Amino acid sequence: MAITVREDRPVGRHAAVPPGSLFRRIHAPRASDALAFSMATYAMPLLVLAITGSSSLTGLAFALEWTPRIAAFVVAGKAVDRCGAAIVLFIASAARATVVAVSAVALLMLPRGTTETAVVLVLAAVTGTLSQFSFVANEAVGAVVTRRDEARSHGIQAVLVGIDQSATVLGPLLAGLLLLAGPGWMLGCLSTVSLIAAVLGLQTPPTPLRATRADTAAKDGALGLGLRTLLTLPALGRLVAGLACSNLALGLLQSASPVIVVDTFGRSSADVGALWSVAAVATLLAITGCRFALSRLDLWGVGMVSATLASAACLAVPHAPSYLSYTVLVAIFMAGDGGLTVVLRTVRSLVIPTTALGATLSLTMLLLLLPFPVAGVLVALTPPAHLGSVILACALVQATALVTVFVRLRDEPVLRLVAARR
Repeated sequence: MAITVREDRPVGRHAAVPPGSLFRRIHAPRASDALAFSMATYAMPLLVLAITGSSSLTGLAFALEWTPRIAAFVVAGKAVDRCGAAIVLFIASAARATVVAVSAVALLMLPRGTTETAVVLVLAAVTGTLSQFSFVANEAVGAVVTRRDEARSHGIQAVLVGIDQSATVLGPLLAGLLLLAGPGWMLGCLSTVSLIAAVLGLQTPPTPLRATRADTAAKDGALGLGLRTLLTLPALGRLVAGLACSNLALGLLQSASPVIVVDTFGRSSADVGALWSVAAVATLLAITGCRFALSRLDLWGVGMVSATLASAACLAVPHAPSYLSYTVLVAIFMAGDGGLTVVLRTVRSLVIPTTALGATLSLTMLLLLLPFPVAGVLVALTPPAHLGSVILACALVQATALVTVFVRLRDEPVLRLVAARR
């Protein structure tokens, strides 16, 4: 089925691109929430490893962190469609700040042991869930802004991805350093950043309530609407499938890196944070490069180059002989992943109809995140000495999937159309 860019305009609650500067209304809330998201994502497995010293519990924490996030996406998309992004962002960020603060106090009072471990595992699940609500809200706002300026769609998405990656540069490093001082310091900082995100989220006013097709669809079932919409967009579906396979490899690297860096290479939690900060810098540079590359190449060309980088680096990661080489390879992998993200988000923002925006965004995010808890379970079940073999097997799956996807996408009209509209 040929793909065309939808020309429908934002309606109802999705028309609420707020007045004022993009920085004050969109970029600042997204930046603060992205920092909290990044700290929560990378710090929780580290926190469990620091408290328990167990690689299995570290993988379990990663799985517990991501499993509720997946379940939350359907509800989050429905909430954004019904209530508006501002309300969802405020409630989720404020609740995360409260939960993290209470947990920090509890960890200071509890003795080392099973109860303390249980608190951390529950904290990982709750912060993961709340982070996804705020993330969906920010994504909905970003999609509307992109649609209103389709001539610069790839540039707008690159800026938004750049904000996320800039937060990812600071988040892991900050969390790793604060963990050296103690879990309370890290959790206190995470709670503060979450509170700032909640306050800044109030800058985006809610829209007047009125019945729209999006409201009706949300009542009928966000998941069903998103699935029906995705089935009519085969190019988007193929991209989502390819990146889901890539995310399995990414999830393995994220969940296994604390064990590999600390146990195999004998480094500290700060070095784990530094690893992901370096990788985030590489991603940010790749995203910046994509903005220039898209003035000469189409989305297919940028995506193919990015897929090649990510696949080659992931295949080499299990053979890294030192912490330095491991860091370099992970950084190359993340740079390729950043380019793929720009391609996916640009296509997604242009082809999804506004009346199914929240539901379809939620479904695509759901599919992209399904591999993360699977990766956590794999790490939990795999002895540390065999983690390299599991990563290599997933790297082969990733490379095969990405090659297949981009061969099939070579002549897709939407990719040529995006290039023509720049």
